[in-house]
Order: sequence, then C-alpha cells, then structure tokens
Amino acid sequence: MSSFLETMLARAKADRQTIVLPEGDDERTLAAAERILADDIADLVILGDAHAIAASPYKLSGARIIDPRTSELREGFAEALYELRKAKGMTPEQAMGLMDDVLYFGVMMVKTGGADGMVAGACHATGDVLRPCLQILKTAPGVKLVSSFFVMVVPDCDLGQEGTFLFSDCGLEVQPDAEKLAHIAVNSAKSWKTLMGTEPAVALLSHSTYGSAKNDDAAKVVEATAIAKELAPGLALDGELQLDAAIVESVGSSKAPDSPVAGKANVLIFPDLDAGNIGYKLVQRLAKAEAYGPITQGIAAPVNDLSAAAPPTTSSASSPSPACRLKRSRRSKADAACLPNDEAPALNCGGLVVYSFVRFTPAGRPLSHGESRKCRERSCTPRSWG
Repeated sequence: MSSFLETMLARAKADRQTIVLPEGDDERTLAAAERILADDIADLVILGDAHAIAASPYKLSGARIIDPRTSELREGFAEALYELRKAKGMTPEQAMGLMDDVLYFGVMMVKTGGADGMVAGACHATGDVLRPCLQILKTAPGVKLVSSFFVMVVPDCDLGQEGTFLFSDCGLEVQPDAEKLAHIAVNSAKSWKTLMGTEPAVALLSHSTYGSAKNDDAAKVVEATAIAKELAPGLALDGELQLDAAIVESVGSSKAPDSPVAGKANVLIFPDLDAGNIGYKLVQRLAKAEAYGPITQGIAAPVNDLSAAAPPTTSSASSPSPACRLKRSRRSKADAACLPNDEAPALNCGGLVVYSFVRFTPAGRPLSHGESRKCRERSCTPRSWG
C-alpha cells in the first residue's frame, strides 16, 4: 500500500463520513463495500434490491440497505426534487418517477443530508452519473465546470512530490477551450492542496515550451495560462511547458529558466482528453504507477464518478447495464474484490476513501460538516444537462 493511500485511509477514519453507493445490484460494489466496512473506513448506505443484497455472499453488517422502490423516503425526496426543478418544467409525477432511478435517489440523499457523498459508475455512464448531480447539487461556489483528475504514485521516482503527481483532465472534458483549461488548472491546484496538504506547482502542458512552436494548439495553452494566472494570481503556475521541462529540473532550467514551476511541477494539466487519458495510462502501465481515480472535482458536494466516460443517455432515467445485476455476474467474490483500476474503477477502494472526505471550497480547504450542508442547500444555475 502506498503512503498516499495510507494517508487517505487515516484521514477518512479520522473524519468519518456516510457514503451512499447507489449500485447495490453490482457485485463489485458489494465487494468494495465489504472491504470498507471491514476496515472501518466509512459508514455506508447501499441502494438496490434489499432481498438480493441480503442474499449475496458479502458481509455487509453495519451498512444501511435501502430499496428506492419501497423506501419511505420516496415521497419526501420527490417533493423536494419537484420544488428544485419545477421552474425547468418538471411535474410532480416526473419527480416521483425519478425516485426509481438509484442515481437520482442517491443524489437526493446527499442533498438532504442523509449522506455526505456518493460514489457511482460501476454500471452507469459518466453522463448518467453527473446529470442528477448538476441538476440537484449544482457546481461548487466559484466553479464553472466539473472535471476530473488522477493521483499518480510512481514508484522509485524523485520527480513531482516524491513520485506523486496529479493529472487532469483525464476523464471528462474532451476538448476544453482556453477558459475551461484555465479553470481545470486552478481547480486541480485546489484539489492537490486539499489532498496532499502541500503547495501545488501547476504546469499546463504542450508540445511547445515558451513559444518553441507556433500553432493553434500551443496558443490555446498560452492563453489558458494567462487566464489561470488572473484567476489565481498567487498560484505557482506556468505554461506552456513540455513535459520534460515541467518535471525535470535540468531540462526546465534550460528551456524555461525564469519559470516558477519548470522542473518541479506536481500538478500536470493536459491540453485535451486524448493527451490526459493516454498520459495517465502510459505512466500506469510502463512506470508501474498506482493510479487513483478518476476523481471528480467541481460539484457542490462530494459525488464521484469512477466510470469510463460516456455520453448521457437520451432517457431521463439511467438504465444500468446487464453487468450491474448480481444474478448475471459470473465473477467470483475474490475476483470482484481484486479487479484492476481500469476494469472496475468504481470499486477502487482508494477512490472510495479519497472521496469520502474530500469537500472542496474556493480556497481549497476541506469543508466542515455544517459548511458542506449549506453548500448542498445553495441554489444556483446548473451548468449543463438542463
């Protein structure tokens, strides 16, 4: 176990949270829940068919099991959802119908204070996980978009912070423009500060360093850097920088001698999703790095999507894949608990632990429980998906 994960486990235990897992029909979710409960990391609420979950081979004593179809919470949640969304045309009947959707039900638990956060994505697409979050919880104060990051822990590495880096965005924003890229950089710096407790050194990456190439792609990163510096003038941030100039001191001092970041970056911002996704997988596979994520940043309360990115479905209610059903799963209990990060990302216990206590404020510090509740109760305009 890496020192990073050990630290996250210790912090989660010290600030115990209640996490709702809406995909209780997925065997991998139950395997992760069993481990979280056994290690006494968090209090859990598991949504799904209560009888099927009870009949599973997993030891889930201590978890609260709720079937949204029969729960006494349905009516109150539907009324609250209707009040939130009636200006958008939602009817009381539509709100009640959405309570059959485990994702909407789970987000309403967070909204009403029944849970501190939610982790999903075992068998739902990214768009389906984020839609109710943005409709109900909204984005955090001062945040313009939701993005994601990975914490990468590279063994036997003296770069970054003793081999630890934050990579963003590797899972959500496909082709961010300069403004979005700037916000991703600033939000990622806050995430680093919250998780690691040390000062971020943010590099906006490119194939160019300080004008060594002149084209639209490099120009976008130059513009994003300028915007990010206006958003966070006290932040150690620079760009555009090639990767080696960003993390290798000798290269950085040669290519960008006046940069406050070159050669010592620990937060790496990729220019688009292609670069970010390829980059983290290269480091994970070739350098044998531990990849914790994707971790979502920018939502007003901790809701983490750990699925592979996919567009939202056209239906207003999400439909879990066949793999989400316990009765159709062919994996053994041991297999389900030990799947690699990219095969079952929602069941990465490290991801569960990290998001059980990370709550972002504009200043990048953890929210108190009271502040978190106020954040859930605030009202603002949703950024996307209506």
